[in-house]
Amino acid sequence: MRSRNADYRSVSDNFENNLVTLQQKFETMGKVKMLGALVGDIVGSVYEFCNTKSTEFELFCGGSRFTDDSVMTLAVAKWLLEDEVHTIHYLIYCMQELGDHHPNAGYGGRFAGWLCEDNPQPYNSWGNGAGMRVSPVGLYAKTLDEALALAALTASVSHNHPEGVKGAQAIATSVFLCKQGKSKQEIKNYVEQMFGYNLHRTIAEIRPRYGFDVSCQGSVPEAIIAFLEGNSFEEVIRLAISVGGDSDTIGAMAGAIAACMCPIPDEIAKRCDSILTEDLREIKDRFCDLITDRV
Repeated sequence: MRSRNADYRSVSDNFENNLVTLQQKFETMGKVKMLGALVGDIVGSVYEFCNTKSTEFELFCGGSRFTDDSVMTLAVAKWLLEDEVHTIHYLIYCMQELGDHHPNAGYGGRFAGWLCEDNPQPYNSWGNGAGMRVSPVGLYAKTLDEALALAALTASVSHNHPEGVKGAQAIATSVFLCKQGKSKQEIKNYVEQMFGYNLHRTIAEIRPRYGFDVSCQGSVPEAIIAFLEGNSFEEVIRLAISVGGDSDTIGAMAGAIAACMCPIPDEIAKRCDSILTEDLREIKDRFCDLITDRV
């Protein structure tokens, strides 16, 4: 029987033999100005504890805000920007620094404690916090192997359960492959083969019985399915949030992938920019410049 690593290498080589370059992607879509994960989080923020089971909802309202999903996504982006050797120590520093600057962003109880510890240790979590913060890795990585390795690092500092690591790697992989111009069918096939997620369901089938599930295994596949079904960035976000459950996190994960294939409408990007604080917007802008130039 072939090893999992051998399967990764075989499929990785197959994908990387025929890449659409990042330069071609940026020529088509223009300079990156907003991260899809931030949009999904902000739009989903008001529906997390007041779920909608419809795609007909207001994208923004008075209560729209960024949550822990955006803060930790930008902590990972800051780590990639400022630490060329990608140490766990500096990753933890970035996460704790931004967590301290934004203490009311809605962190889960165990993770909120982790953010305040002098010597934080992983606690075997399989929660979707691993998947919601990882997307900058997929945008930054130059190879699939690099995306997988960095994704595992971002999860391992807290969410080191195998399902937590797998969820982070599945989102980072989906972002990376989408960024490289792979088709939805190719991405679907790869994720199902490598991570064992069932992506043959539809949002319409999932939605009626779906409840609040903060596990990677119970929310990462749903986010990827929303991406697979949507025909525009906004439609992906609407499908993701209409599932219900942990709406901001599912929206963040789906939006991160979708933004690599579908342009984020300017009015949506501008509205999200206006909701971010100055420090978060500065990190986001620097990271967007980095990934635009990193070809």
